Amino acid sequence: MMEIISKPSNLLEKLKYFEPFQNIEDSALQWLIDHSEYRFYPMGELIFDKGEPVDHMQIIMEGEYIVELEQKGEFVEVGRWGAGYITGVLPFSRMTHHVGVANPLEPVYTLELPKSCFTEMVNISYEMTQNLVTLMSTRIRAISQMRFQTEKLMALGKLSAGLAHELNNPASAMVRSAHDLRQIIHKTPESFKAVLTMRISHEQTDAVNEVLFGKINSPRPSYRNALDRQNFEDEVLDWLEDHDVKNADDIASTFTDFGLGVEELEKIYALMEGKYLDSILSWMESTLSMEILVEEIAESSNRIAELVQSVKGYSNMDRSLSTEPVVLQDGIESTLTMLKHKIKAKQLQVVKDFQPLPKIKAYVGELNQVWTNLIDNAIDAMETKGTLTIRTYKELQRLCVEIQDNGPGVPPEIKNQIFDPFFTTKGIGQGTGLGLDIAKRIIERHRGSIFLESVPGNTTFKIIFPADQ
Repeated sequence: MMEIISKPSNLLEKLKYFEPFQNIEDSALQWLIDHSEYRFYPMGELIFDKGEPVDHMQIIMEGEYIVELEQKGEFVEVGRWGAGYITGVLPFSRMTHHVGVANPLEPVYTLELPKSCFTEMVNISYEMTQNLVTLMSTRIRAISQMRFQTEKLMALGKLSAGLAHELNNPASAMVRSAHDLRQIIHKTPESFKAVLTMRISHEQTDAVNEVLFGKINSPRPSYRNALDRQNFEDEVLDWLEDHDVKNADDIASTFTDFGLGVEELEKIYALMEGKYLDSILSWMESTLSMEILVEEIAESSNRIAELVQSVKGYSNMDRSLSTEPVVLQDGIESTLTMLKHKIKAKQLQVVKDFQPLPKIKAYVGELNQVWTNLIDNAIDAMETKGTLTIRTYKELQRLCVEIQDNGPGVPPEIKNQIFDPFFTTKGIGQGTGLGLDIAKRIIERHRGSIFLESVPGNTTFKIIFPADQ
């Protein structure tokens, strides 16, 4: 249990070794000692807990403790503070409550000054007050950078999850198609042998090729529904079985994919005078199947290339760290690609109302972080089969982006808090509260503003950028 104990006689000498108090008059340091409490924190007792009010400046005189923040239901270490470290509330600080938890690694002794003494401190020693304000400013920058990096890591986690999910489908399709293509190629010698034993004229060969490649080079048929396709396939299958063609099921299925029906089969039958049907139709089926598999491999490869391009655009790879002209819609599109797996999982409808916008100078990677936070929050807020609406438009000399969801909305009592650091409306373990605060800072860095309008069934974040940048 924490105890307030007697102050040792060497406190003044110890304070002089701490950087903020070097070159400060002894009288000012003695005033600090006289107006502070000397506290002892044993092992096994929290020094402070998340949510507790902060009403003292704390100087660690001896010992060390670890500070942890709760993220996704787990406590993550953010620092270890030892002798000479000054924490708690500092002069002119707006800190009111602890956001983390502190556990001693060894017995800790602190000198703690009530914040009610800060006004008097200015009169006692302006230099000491100034040093403490400088310390506070340095710490704010360090914490902001830490939070910014944490948020970037969270965005990277979303990117990795989305990319792995989206790459899995085309990659699996390529593997499957390559396997099937290998099986067909392995059958080629037998097909080739059967074709060589046929005695057909050049005219017959050209006529068959005309039918075959006419179907390959034509658009695939678009059946109105599954029943229409099945009826077509049944007609082809009946014809093949009536003519005792081997592997009729496989041939009928492949021919149906290309719309090669009874009319073309009758033409081939007439051309070949009823001979060599097994060899001719098996060869045609093999050629058409290879065409399908090559198309699937090409489509899957293109899909992977598109995903890689989206990742490059999303993560701002191969670009400088300076601002550059960007189209806002491009970053939004890349972000939607990265979060497509979450959109699919909830069967959400995405409505894009994009009006053409002029380019603005921006840090592309940072803006993509904004889109990730806002869109991901909107997805999480909605139930299955919700609607996500994204609009871009120009309003006078301003460029506007609206991200809207039809979830339950933000309760009125917390609307003014959602942009506060570490504030979150999500349950324990579902969010850190970093996103909206970071997003607001990034938008303001780009001379923009962000606003929230929310009622049940309609929550809209509106982001505004000046057009003249």
